[in-house]
Parts: sequence; C-alpha cells; structure tokens
Amino acid sequence: MATNELEWRKSGATISYRTALDEMTARNAAIAAGEAEELIWLLEHPPVYTAGTSAAAADLLDPRFEVVETGRGGRYTYHGPGQRIGYVLLDLSRRGRDVRAFVHALEDWVIATLSDFGVEGWRAEGRIGIWTRDIDGTEAKIGAIGVRVRRWVTMHGFSVNLSPDLSHFSGIVPCGISDFGVTSLERLGLSVAPEQWDRAMEARAADFLGALEENRSS
Repeated sequence: MATNELEWRKSGATISYRTALDEMTARNAAIAAGEAEELIWLLEHPPVYTAGTSAAAADLLDPRFEVVETGRGGRYTYHGPGQRIGYVLLDLSRRGRDVRAFVHALEDWVIATLSDFGVEGWRAEGRIGIWTRDIDGTEAKIGAIGVRVRRWVTMHGFSVNLSPDLSHFSGIVPCGISDFGVTSLERLGLSVAPEQWDRAMEARAADFLGALEENRSS
C-alpha cells in the first residue's frame, strides 16, 4: 500500500553491489507505481568497480575487482569496506521535478555532515564529487555523487570515504579525474564508525528534504 512515509535502512554487513542494485531497481519501480514508500539506504559493499553511463575504457587501469556496469551517471567509481554508501530513492514528482536541484541538495547534505566532523567539503567547478583539503594541502576527493532518475524516482546517490583502503582506487581513474587524489576521514586523522556517520546523516536529513520542499514550492 502506498504511504507518504520514508524508510531509513542502515545495513551493517557488506552487501554485494549486484544484490543492492537489483533491490534498488525493484524498489524504484515500486515507488513509481505507488506501491512502496521512499527509501534512504546506508550500506557498504565488498570491493567493486562500477561503471557509469559515461565510463571510458581507458579509465579502467587494473580490473583487480569485479566490474559492474550500472545505469547511474558518471564514470568509474570504486566501492569497498570503509566507504559509506547512501542510496537515495525519492519520488521527485512529489518533491519538485528538478534533477539538478536534487543533486545540489544531495551534495549539500554530504558537505553539511562532513562539517559536523570538522571537515570542510566543497563542490569544484567542472569536477563531480565532494572535495576537501588533503594532508599535503592539495585538493582531494572525499565523496562521490552519482544518480539516475527513472519515472521521476531517484536511484543511487553518494559515497563517502570513512576509512577505505585508498590503494584500491588506483585500479581506476576515479570519475575520470586524473589530476587529483582521493582521501578519507581516516587519512585526515579522524576515526568515524559507520554508525556515527549514519547518525550524523540522519540528523541532517531534515535540511536535505527541506531543500527539496523549498524547490517544489518555488
């Protein structure tokens, strides 16, 4: 039965990317059909490289892990333990049919949550993702954004590096950007457990959803 509620799901054990993708695809269709509530799902995957719709073969440098093609926007991305994934399945027909505004609100949500741990994050013109200052003073990516919209229902979402093995990113050119590195909260000297991150994101969720409501009303 259709509801106006939003389900929060927080998975502790790692879940295979293909399993999560299948479930997310089914849930997306159910939300569009009015048969399921919206979902925000926080989880982690075993090591995997995923290819977005703009992925270039030259950006796959060393396919040491499973490579999965997916319908989200963007290029190659790595997912693995120590990285928190947020799959955000919202009905934009009820929240403003503006994909750009949705992505902007999603970025703001991640940036605001990072600030709660004392980390400044930002967007960078022409570079997808969330960026911060690395330990050597250079800019480095700490979060990735990739979304897909089907029948005005969103899929995929964001990832944030809490404490992944950063060497695993060397098998790809992350998001097609070779001039900048990748960092994590752990590399920046912060120990943040997945449960801590989840609580911080949930505490900021009202602002994220409120931004979408403001867009719908404008």
